[in-house]
Amino acid sequence: MSRIPPREYRVNHRIRVPEVRLVDERGEQLGVMQTREAIEIADERGLDLVEVAPTARPPVCRIMDYGKFKYDNTRKEREARKARKAKAMQEQREVRMKTRIGQHDLAAKTRLVKRLLGGGAKVKVSVMFRGREIAHPELGMQLLRTVANDLVDEALLERPPAFEGRFLAMTLVPNPNMTEKSKGPSQEKEVAQT
Repeated sequence: MSRIPPREYRVNHRIRVPEVRLVDERGEQLGVMQTREAIEIADERGLDLVEVAPTARPPVCRIMDYGKFKYDNTRKEREARKARKAKAMQEQREVRMKTRIGQHDLAAKTRLVKRLLGGGAKVKVSVMFRGREIAHPELGMQLLRTVANDLVDEALLERPPAFEGRFLAMTLVPNPNMTEKSKGPSQEKEVAQT
């Protein structure tokens, strides 16, 4: 994933055009004027002259506090990244296993599903059938039943086991009641004592 570099704005004396359209800090248009005159107005107000629309004719410049403007832009970008990450967590994750999985591997896969559910993701648990294993779907059903029984407190069954080609899959979602229970036993004790 390539990251788009932040936009660079020309500020104060780096603005090299002879004329600019000036907008003050309140958003009111002050008209077209010489660049040096616009810089002087910004200096008098203790602010910066920032070129916000370089492709316009003449370029549009705004009087503002450039440091605060940069800070606000980076904060908005960070919040947008967090929102994208939260949206990605809502996507469905998948955990696959085979019919002849060992007990320890099954326990590890179950812990992985539990961790993903704890992170708020939907989890699709799939059992892959190879070759003649497809003639024994009860093996896959037993595995999925074992996983579901191990996670009975942490997950709700959104979609029961069903075949998708050579895969037997079910979908689990985080249990909303579990978030209340995860507050800890200390609070339950306080309630019991009162």
